[in-house]
Amino acid sequence: MSYADKVFIDMCRDIVENGTSTEGEKVRPVWEDGTSAYTIKKFGVVNRYDLSKEFPALTLRRTGIKSCTDELLWIWQRKSNNIHDLNSHIWDSWADADGSIGKAYGYQMQVRHQYREGMMDQVDRVIYDLKNNPYSRRIMTNLYVHQDLHEMNLYPCAYGMTFNVTKEKDEERLTLNGILNQRSQDVLTANNWNVCQYAVLLHMLAQVCDMLAGELVHVIADAHIYDRHVPLVLELISREPYPAPTFWLNPEIKDFYQFTPEDVRLDNYQTHAQIRNIPVAV
Repeated sequence: MSYADKVFIDMCRDIVENGTSTEGEKVRPVWEDGTSAYTIKKFGVVNRYDLSKEFPALTLRRTGIKSCTDELLWIWQRKSNNIHDLNSHIWDSWADADGSIGKAYGYQMQVRHQYREGMMDQVDRVIYDLKNNPYSRRIMTNLYVHQDLHEMNLYPCAYGMTFNVTKEKDEERLTLNGILNQRSQDVLTANNWNVCQYAVLLHMLAQVCDMLAGELVHVIADAHIYDRHVPLVLELISREPYPAPTFWLNPEIKDFYQFTPEDVRLDNYQTHAQIRNIPVAV
């Protein structure tokens, strides 16, 4: 069994069986028909994945590794806030007529700030510190910039990464760990997508900084399953998991800005069928 499958199954069962409902409360999201989109939710879900042992892709259904990597690079590498720079349509509902999602995600990554070492944006600051100050406890990013929230078409869900480097016993190279902080997550549609994205990011940054990928810790303040998703989730977690796939990252790439989705692959990735036509609340 893939460890990611076990984590996902346990989390979903806990939400369905022990979570609290927002039914009847004042909520922002609605379905396409205008009906309020209620959820069952759990506060403060924390999941840990050891990337040195296996890659955390679900086998209960397939996660499109190249597509989720493309979105990750759209934010972290291309630092874009325009859907025309993205090779999928997952952000279309939040884009304006010009394709912009406002001052969100990639926009925040490309804003440069003055540091003692010079002008850098958030991504370049992370890479600089991992290479020059690996034991710093200040290596982090933040997309939840309050003065810009009114100009964001969607407030950031996955809003912050904190990186931490350790020296494991009997290892010559340092190990890169990370915490992904998320204020809110639609578990069915986004959980493993985000987990795989930031697992890829840790592998990429570890490689370009000559480190090993270690733990990814995923902290979700509001982990929820929408009311219309509950039957789909119950069917999904009833499936028999397969073994975890093997992750491949192009070893020739030593510059973070040279990675493409083609440099990422999951080998021996056996999965169940995808769930189609999942309703999305907006």
